[in-house]
Amino acid sequence: MSDILVHTEAGVMTLTFNRVDKKNSITSAMYGELADALAAAEGDAAVRCVLIQGDPTIFSAGNDIGDFLNAPPAGKDSPVFRFLRGIATFPKPVVAAVCGPAVGIGTTMLFHCDLVYAGDNAAFSMPFVNLGLCPEAASSLLVPQMLGYHRAAEALLLGEPFMAEAALEVGLVNRIVPPTEANAIAQVQARKLAAKPLSALVETKRLLKKAQMPAVLERMDEEGASFGRMLREPAAREAFGAFMEKRKPDFSKV
Repeated sequence: MSDILVHTEAGVMTLTFNRVDKKNSITSAMYGELADALAAAEGDAAVRCVLIQGDPTIFSAGNDIGDFLNAPPAGKDSPVFRFLRGIATFPKPVVAAVCGPAVGIGTTMLFHCDLVYAGDNAAFSMPFVNLGLCPEAASSLLVPQMLGYHRAAEALLLGEPFMAEAALEVGLVNRIVPPTEANAIAQVQARKLAAKPLSALVETKRLLKKAQMPAVLERMDEEGASFGRMLREPAAREAFGAFMEKRKPDFSKV
């Protein structure tokens, strides 16, 4: 069975992370599947809304570290960057249901969603600095806009988790719900959107995002270049080596 389940019904394409045994960590192949699904949804008039969901216990642990080290992203045509640009520019509504840990890109992708419903067990984190890396998905632009500078600095410089209540307070999520109900509630909301006139949805979303979209794409490219460079530097090598060896990293010499 695929690690990304794709199901379309009632105008909603539902994309489900289906790798719970690996904490829904995302491989390069999964990014490719997500990017392809978004491209198909954009061109399919029968799809009027996309829903991204995980399991009641885990949304995503972020990148699969082993896969990431074996096939690091290389340029704008890599699967991860195709997915990021795809979700950032997707013209139709995107809804997310998030329960449990949402790590790295598991959190940053949510800044490109239109509606987010979180289980009360949701824990959001962006620990890029802890891996010797910088933010991605234009999060260095979007996180300060939403959280304010000081809370954004805390989230991105320390990389520590913040819970559903804090995410609701700053507007990252629309509602907190029981984890076992999150996917169903998000599906109901997605179907509400799908029942509305598509042209009105698309134009409203375009207008909502018009002012920030050029800056988002520019920042995404800038972050991507920095991210790729930093992957090859000593801090990231130490961080990933420590992760694979199950030890605490030592950044004293980097």
